[in-house]
Amino acid sequence: MERDKRYKVLPLSFYKKPTLQLAEELIGCLLVKETDEGIASGYIVETEAYIGPGDRAAHSFNDRRTKRTEVMFWEAGHVYTYVMHTHCLVNVVSGGRDEPEAVLIRAVEPVDGLDLMYQRRKTDKLKNLTSGPGKLTKALGISMDDYGSLFDRPPLLIAEGRKPKQISRGERIGIANSGEARHYPWRFWETDNPFVSK
Repeated sequence: MERDKRYKVLPLSFYKKPTLQLAEELIGCLLVKETDEGIASGYIVETEAYIGPGDRAAHSFNDRRTKRTEVMFWEAGHVYTYVMHTHCLVNVVSGGRDEPEAVLIRAVEPVDGLDLMYQRRKTDKLKNLTSGPGKLTKALGISMDDYGSLFDRPPLLIAEGRKPKQISRGERIGIANSGEARHYPWRFWETDNPFVSK
């Protein structure tokens, strides 16, 4: 699929920074998915950092290397998708080779392909389209087929977006069984953005 000239795609060098810094700097970037049905995109407005092997909430805690987590051990800038409760979630691999870290994209603000998003999500509520990690993947058409690809080329890419007015930081969500790790302030979101999940 030929790259759409509308987007200024971020180079792989963008992802080569500490994971917490990357999680914050992804806020405002544009997540774009190209499919046969068309293009859908959204500004990233919420992320969570996962810094295994010492992070009990990370899939790679204790250097756990499985078929699912294999991509986390690759170079930064790869796509890590996985299924949780029937929902596909999308992450940006960070860290470096054999440093299994990742940033979960939790919410986006819709930009391109609104009709497509409404159709896929079967909702007529704009605020409900992409305000969660499972919602945004369904709306944009992101799937397990994207696993292991790179974010600097179609069909799933991250491009320059807009500068967020203000970024908030707090505890991650939905990781109650991860001991002290559940209190780490490793979630970032655009302050007061209506598409943030919680």
